[in-house]
Amino acid sequence: MPTRLPPGPRGGAAGPRTASAVHAVRGAVRRLLASAAAAPFRGAPLVVACSGGPDSLALAAAAAHVARREGVAVRGLVVDHGLQAGSDEVADRTAAQLAELGCPARVIPVRVAGGGGPEAAARRARYAALARERPEGSLVLLGHTLDDQAETVLLGLGRGSGPRSVAGMRPVDPPWARPFLDVRRATTVAACDALGLVPWRDPHNADARFTRVRLRTEVLPLLEEVLQGGVAPALARTARQLREDADALDELAAGVRSQVEVDGGLDARALAAHPAALRRRVLRSWLLDAGVAELSDEHLRAADRLIGEWRGQGGHALPGDFVVRRAHGTLLVEAAVRKPPNG
Repeated sequence: MPTRLPPGPRGGAAGPRTASAVHAVRGAVRRLLASAAAAPFRGAPLVVACSGGPDSLALAAAAAHVARREGVAVRGLVVDHGLQAGSDEVADRTAAQLAELGCPARVIPVRVAGGGGPEAAARRARYAALARERPEGSLVLLGHTLDDQAETVLLGLGRGSGPRSVAGMRPVDPPWARPFLDVRRATTVAACDALGLVPWRDPHNADARFTRVRLRTEVLPLLEEVLQGGVAPALARTARQLREDADALDELAAGVRSQVEVDGGLDARALAAHPAALRRRVLRSWLLDAGVAELSDEHLRAADRLIGEWRGQGGHALPGDFVVRRAHGTLLVEAAVRKPPNG
């Protein structure tokens, strides 16, 4: 396929704005693939997760272009959630567009089920399918933009989810990679226009029943008006700064954990000498490794009280029928003992 920019959507030459948009999305993919974080995946086939919307469609086009230049195979995965009438047709059209871009694609139907609301259930089903279907050793490119990052930061702030959530999405979080976290949503739309691509407009993206839609259409525009612009880039910048801080703290916490870990537990007295921010990071990694999932800030703070505010109190229940308790100066995590029912 030719590498020069194609005509614009009306048949004329692509204008400066649309041309620069194409260069922007291609450059974003190129920079991510050249980054140190992506180095272990270099040379492996690239996988593009594509819904057919402008973000993921622009990503597929950019990835196909860069992969062709780098001599790397690229393929697409289109997840059909089956939540709307005609979703199978949308998925088939998307796969056909990807094939025309030089990115052969496969449609994966999934069943959306489980708690947490339709957004969360669809996300779980999607990520599980992508993880299952990707070739081993491949990165899966996702079309999240700077605007998506800003929404994620706002959600974390509003829910009091702590720095890990406010730090937002990582550019590379294997096997996931997000080249567009510094790219605006308007840029992906302009890139699709320049390339003559026809994105699918998901009606759910305009449905005010969904929290993210209201953030996008009501909250962020109001903040932009009140603060006189620049809110989305500022939120994304905040996320990047917090990720850098969190990475530094996680590295320090790993060193602390290696010093206080004893016989499957933690030396509570030694751990108490460290700041709470490091203690809770040690606790989080230790409990996750022990099989405790879905840890909340409340769980970690309760466990930390067995270290920093020890008064001889009993253990604390954790998700998955676990209990964390302190015995003879050592913090232990154990399966909860269930009493048999009476009678």
